[in-house]
Amino acid sequence: MEVKPGYKRTEVGVIPEEWECLPIADLAAPIANAIVGGPFGSDLVSADYAHDGIPVIRGQNMGGRYLEGPFAYVTEGKANSLSANLAQPGDVVFTQRGTLGQVSLTPNEPFDRYLVSQSQMKVTLHRDKVTPDFLFSWFESNGGQQSIASSAIQTGVPHINLGILKSLMVPAPPMAEQRAIATALSDVDALLTQLDRLIAKKRDIKQAAMQQLLTGKTRLPGFGGAWQPCAFNDVLERLNVKAHQLQTSDYQTVGLHPVVDQGQQPVVGYSDEGERRFPCPPGGVVVFGDHTCIVKFVDFDFLVGADGTQVLRARPDHNTRFLAYELQREGIQQTGYNRHYKFLKERRFKMPPLVEQTAIATLLSDLDAELAALEARRDKTRALKQGMMQELLTGRTRLP
Repeated sequence: MEVKPGYKRTEVGVIPEEWECLPIADLAAPIANAIVGGPFGSDLVSADYAHDGIPVIRGQNMGGRYLEGPFAYVTEGKANSLSANLAQPGDVVFTQRGTLGQVSLTPNEPFDRYLVSQSQMKVTLHRDKVTPDFLFSWFESNGGQQSIASSAIQTGVPHINLGILKSLMVPAPPMAEQRAIATALSDVDALLTQLDRLIAKKRDIKQAAMQQLLTGKTRLPGFGGAWQPCAFNDVLERLNVKAHQLQTSDYQTVGLHPVVDQGQQPVVGYSDEGERRFPCPPGGVVVFGDHTCIVKFVDFDFLVGADGTQVLRARPDHNTRFLAYELQREGIQQTGYNRHYKFLKERRFKMPPLVEQTAIATLLSDLDAELAALEARRDKTRALKQGMMQELLTGRTRLP
């Protein structure tokens, strides 16, 4: 394919003429131990861990823009004895083995140094050649991730080593452009962090509302009186959906009709087999995982996925959505890959009148809708960020 004027083809793809394409080795600071892994196995063992001190970078601390706790620690003395394996604020940390592709920055606070574990590697950068935020963004992008994956040693546990890390190629725009790109992407990250916090807060609010409203500890305005104890068969009936079942091997990624099974996802696949479609009754149904104990409320027509998917409907004078929320609040404890419907049938309920059930279910459903809107906004923002990374990190779109 012809390269348009002003661009050139490199190891990382087509980039602007004035950009460089350099290996990490050329972007590292001109100091000792600028690129280093963790200590030898016997030099850092679990017995070295302390309650506080110098944090140790392990796999569970990786994955976000910045390293995050909880950390294991070693004493100051132990860290000093492994000084060659220390990372400083602003260093870029890569996973060497395990979840390849994990890249994180060491934050400026609250620690002034970290000990790199045996499964990580760190790079101290030459700040006149590349900014940490730009390098992080490149390796977070599809291009950077693909370069790690394609360079990995696949024998045994897939891994990379210091030699591979040093050879990974990076597009290097002029410093001012690097900073502009990193700032734009960091702003999107800040928005994603804000949305994550809003979603977590909204989920906490919903959980608290479920605990209060579904137990009668808090009553909605206008409602009073005692709730009635009921057995499972008083409030729910199991529907025969065998004619609507679809084997897992027949799931499609696209199709006319959704498939709902006992897994966590609301919709697990699709099918074009309309004759097997289950016509969802007014008021919806509860889907219970006989093996998984997962409870979902469904109010659309669907095909029933595989064995173990139980479909329940509220009996007259009861609200199916209310019962779904109650089973989500306090369900059945999973005991491995066993059948659990027999335990669900022993479940007892305290039921308010139908009008109060409906009011509670409506309030909780509104909270679910708010959560779904926030999650959709977060998903769109993530997609926007991916598009921005593809454009900005390759120079297809230039910032002023």
